Amino acid sequence: MFTGDASGDWLYDALHRNGFASQGSSTGRGDGLRLTGCYVTASARCAPPDNKPTTLELDRCRPWLEAEIALLPRVRVVVALGRIAHDAWLKASGHWAVSPASARPPFAHGRESRLGDGRILLASYHPSRQNTQTGRLTRPMWDAIFRRARELVDAT
Repeated sequence: MFTGDASGDWLYDALHRNGFASQGSSTGRGDGLRLTGCYVTASARCAPPDNKPTTLELDRCRPWLEAEIALLPRVRVVVALGRIAHDAWLKASGHWAVSPASARPPFAHGRESRLGDGRILLASYHPSRQNTQTGRLTRPMWDAIFRRARELVDAT
């Protein structure tokens, strides 16, 4: 996931610097990358036109995300890359359905939300070229997310 593109360059570099990845880049299957204490997944299983998945596409992909969440019961910290991932994770994990709209964690870069099951949802802007090249997401902002994720993982 994210292998070989600019978003992946940002992601794997940050994961490596914070002890979640064996190396700072991923160029393809078999490149030696090993993740430790983290798991990377997506809310959509294909690259949609203009990189904007429709609600229907996300709904159709949700069962795969739900299955992955079920296989990872010890997860205590979730970093959501973008509003789409944030909302998709809340839906797939069941938090969306049990929380009234006014009680759902809103998306905001750097927002940390403790959920009813004790998990922490940490929101970040997605490292897309649109966000990184316009300065909406800077390296210091990005680095702070993964430093905080490391602190939270180490504290749980």
